[in-house]
Amino acid sequence: MHGWAPEVIGAVGAPETTPEGYLSVFFAPTDTSREAGRQAAGRIFGGRTADRDEPTTWQTRQAQYDAVCAWGIPNHSLLQRVAAIGLPVFVAAGDRDPMILPRYSYLLAGLLPDARLKIYPDSAHGFLFQYHDKFAADVHAFLEESN
Repeated sequence: MHGWAPEVIGAVGAPETTPEGYLSVFFAPTDTSREAGRQAAGRIFGGRTADRDEPTTWQTRQAQYDAVCAWGIPNHSLLQRVAAIGLPVFVAAGDRDPMILPRYSYLLAGLLPDARLKIYPDSAHGFLFQYHDKFAADVHAFLEESN
């Protein structure tokens, strides 16, 4: 993976992300996923106005993209370093994520000696917003199991 697909860049690759761009990348193109996306977008774009986290800056988002591109270049020695992680790792993804394709989550989980992989159905990059209750329960169970 060396960067994002053109449709992902077109949707969220600008300093200001629109609710429509957010929906198209973070939620699968199904009625159930898009409805979850509209609820999440309402919380993100039109929800509370006080006591909010600071939004990420364009520079932060560009640095994240640069890191994705750098790590997307095949490098066997770096992959071997990932394989040396001895602690349990929870790897999660949506089954229709256009930003980080699910096959990369399978690849990562396969490299880690003690990975727990969870792929959420009918979801994309925003699986943790779509399945917030289930995701929180899965993370909690993973942490309890790992203690």
